[in-house]
Amino acid sequence: MLGGARRVSVAEQLIQSGKRFGHEVKIASYELLAEVPIAVIGEVIVGLKWSDPDVVDDICRICRERDIDIILPFVDGAIEIAARCREKLPDVFVPVIEPGLAEVMFDKVEAAKVFKEADLPIPRTYSVLNAEMPAIAKPRHGSASRGIKVFHTIEGLMHLENLHDYLVQEYIEHNREYTVDCYISQSGEILATVPRLRIEVMGGEVTRTRTVSNHRLEKMSREVLEKFSFRGPVTLQFLEDTDSGRFMLMEINPRLGGGVICSIFAGAPMTDYIIAESLGVSVTPCDDWTSGTLMARYQKEAIFFPSEPV
Repeated sequence: MLGGARRVSVAEQLIQSGKRFGHEVKIASYELLAEVPIAVIGEVIVGLKWSDPDVVDDICRICRERDIDIILPFVDGAIEIAARCREKLPDVFVPVIEPGLAEVMFDKVEAAKVFKEADLPIPRTYSVLNAEMPAIAKPRHGSASRGIKVFHTIEGLMHLENLHDYLVQEYIEHNREYTVDCYISQSGEILATVPRLRIEVMGGEVTRTRTVSNHRLEKMSREVLEKFSFRGPVTLQFLEDTDSGRFMLMEINPRLGGGVICSIFAGAPMTDYIIAESLGVSVTPCDDWTSGTLMARYQKEAIFFPSEPV
């Protein structure tokens, strides 16, 4: 796991999936700190920042030394790193997109251009000169809703520092946010598209979410996935304008999402797919998942004692 510090539930599901296929799954997570929650279920490997020029070589070294079979990124910055590791580790299963596409997906300005060129429905996107109010400005390289600002006057928008570092779009006041958890096989077959309503979010992370059967949203998700050469787990974010009924694509995160555990318990075997494909076992699409499955996240502490008395 790359950056899987808080993904204890997903790690548990990977272990259970391994058992179903007759294998013991051991978890290791590459982190900046040793004292992170994933330590309660696996080994924490203290490593380098994603921006460090030696990080790919460091991860590859660790994978060889520990006979790692699967690499999964859990944060945006780790996706391109995982893809570069795949180029050097042909025997390791790394279900991610190509590095160049990863770079585009995490630049909101460039991603919006690509979505528009692919004729995908997105909110009206403005240059500063043609912006209509109200408008929302999102940091082009931001994540977890950090740094987002809403403007009701063009004067306020013009005073935004480093405006070129933001994506400016129409602000939709009455809305609902949806996540769609997807999985695409290594052969390119779409195996799962499970929409869920984002009911409650804290710090950009969903804390309450419910699976929703929505054929229109599932169809749109397939249309989005077919535009790009994705493989493995992909998370789509949509916004619904509740006044008009419009669904718009907001972003694509080519990794397991923070709330994917809801879709897994609803019946979408995301971790089974990962283990199966890593073993070369054939996989089949999942159409039988339970709509209305609710996930409510709670806090649980991991305690670390000093190796020597302080």
